[in-house]
Amino acid sequence: MRQMLWNNWDLFLFTQEIKDQLNYKNNMKNIVLVVLASIVYLSSQNVMAQSLSKSLGVYVFPTNNQNQATQDADESACYKWAINQTGYDPLNPTVVQAGQVDTSADGSMVRGSARGAAGGAAIGAIAGDAGKGAAIGATAGAIRGRRAKKVGDAQQQQANNQAAAAVSSDLAADYNKAFSVCMEGKGYSVK
Repeated sequence: MRQMLWNNWDLFLFTQEIKDQLNYKNNMKNIVLVVLASIVYLSSQNVMAQSLSKSLGVYVFPTNNQNQATQDADESACYKWAINQTGYDPLNPTVVQAGQVDTSADGSMVRGSARGAAGGAAIGAIAGDAGKGAAIGATAGAIRGRRAKKVGDAQQQQANNQAAAAVSSDLAADYNKAFSVCMEGKGYSVK
C-alpha cells in the first residue's frame, strides 16, 4: 500500500512537472509574441516618425523656424487633409484594375475562313481544282483571322494596363499636390 502511495505521489509530481514545463513553454510563446508585436508596432511608429514627406518623395523645409515636432504635427495634419481632398491614401494606395479584354471567339475566325475560302477557290479554279483551293484557303483564312484576333486582344489589354497605370499615377500626383499646398500654407518650402 505504501509503495502504491509513493508511486501515485511520483506520478503526481511527474505530471506536475510536465504541466509546469508546458506552462513555461506557453508563457515563453506569449512573451515572444508580445516582443514581436512590440517590435512591429515600434517600427511602424518609426516609419511614421521618419517623415511623411520623405515617404511621398517630397522635400519639406521649414521657413518659419518650425521645430521637428511642429513639422511632424503639420505633416500629419496635411496628410489627413490631402486624403480628404483627393480620396487617395499614399500609405494605403487605391488599386486601379485594368479592364480585361474579352478573348472569347467573336467570329473573326469564321470571317477569315470565308475570305480565305473565296480566295482559295479563285486560285484553285485557275489551277484546276476549286474545291481543294477553297479548303486550303479556308484553313489559312481561319488561322489568319484567329491570329489577328489574338494580336488585337493583346494590344487592347496592353492599352488597358497602361491606362490603369496612368490613373494610379494621376491619383498619387494629385495627392502630392494637395499635400504640398497644405504644407506651403503652413509656412514650409516644398520641392
